[in-house]
Amino acid sequence: MEFNDLAAQYRHLKKEIDEGIAQVIEGCHFISGPQVEQLEQELCQFTGRKYCVSTSNGTDALRMPLMAMGVGPGDAVFVPAFTFYATAEVVSLCGATPVFVDSDEATFNMSPASLEEQIARVKREGKLSPRGVVAVDLFGLPADYPAISAICQREGLFLMEDGAQGFGGRIGEQEACSFGDVSATSFFPAKALGCYGDGGAVFTDDEEMCRTLQSIRVHGKGSFKYENVRVGLNARLDTLQAAVLLPKLHAFPKENEHRRWAAARYAERLSGRFQLQQEPEGYYSSFGYYTILTGGPEERERLQDALKARGIPTMVYYPCPLHLQKVYLPFGYRRGDLPVCESLAGRVLSLPMHGYITEEEIGQVYDALLNG
Repeated sequence: MEFNDLAAQYRHLKKEIDEGIAQVIEGCHFISGPQVEQLEQELCQFTGRKYCVSTSNGTDALRMPLMAMGVGPGDAVFVPAFTFYATAEVVSLCGATPVFVDSDEATFNMSPASLEEQIARVKREGKLSPRGVVAVDLFGLPADYPAISAICQREGLFLMEDGAQGFGGRIGEQEACSFGDVSATSFFPAKALGCYGDGGAVFTDDEEMCRTLQSIRVHGKGSFKYENVRVGLNARLDTLQAAVLLPKLHAFPKENEHRRWAAARYAERLSGRFQLQQEPEGYYSSFGYYTILTGGPEERERLQDALKARGIPTMVYYPCPLHLQKVYLPFGYRRGDLPVCESLAGRVLSLPMHGYITEEEIGQVYDALLNG
């Protein structure tokens, strides 16, 4: 059994993917080919955003908007502590300071109450200027954007959606990657919509922001290739990756529904045995990862071993919250400062999930957990 069966997906989409790759090779437009622009247009149609700027990876997709907004030294940017390192890393790369926020126990996402507490603390200490918030759609579930947006508007902060795991989720009829002032996603192969290498995209409704992002993406380019008007990056999405993503995007709605079906089948079996990530009313997860809460590190290890013995892979996202990572020890955080995310880090366990998982495979996972 595969944790994310990319081979099964390729078998279903082989003809379209192979044809798309061949067209790029035959056309020899390997950088900024027409498939890149087509992908950006179709991503806008899917998310409902006005503008999309594709990027070389999800980390650049997060970093570029911060660069465009001039985030830098002395700025505090509030990020969840329970997420992948890149969310905080891009803040540090801009010279600003990530301020870590605790999680909501039910959704695992950023806690609006903790966000307010951290903003108040930073303002009280007076060492940093609150500048913005990066909220993460963890495991495919959109963050609490109604509450977080209200806080940002009241405090005069920008809001960026880190939709690296969220693509395909929604709140009501509003798609993930359309929340906040700007949003970003990743096309890393393990994502619900992934390419065959690295890739990402930034979304915005602001035309000026879009133009700035397009400039940053190509070494701070001005009106022509050899005019440089700002410090930028080399962050273009390869045309070959765009060609891979286009047929995957066309198949995505069907795969997304299958993941939601699979999540429902998991929930039917596991809800009485484990705590599950909760979808609030009106929220829809893309279930890029299906994650349960075990009783603690010892039970988690025992269950992982039991599943591994049956050939069933699992993953732990994320065993160490960001405020306790070695790189941020100088900030002075201590264990117990953000208790909910620390508890989650010791208990979460992600199970096999993808757009082609079968009823039989779900049953095998359940049996292994039950007897573990």
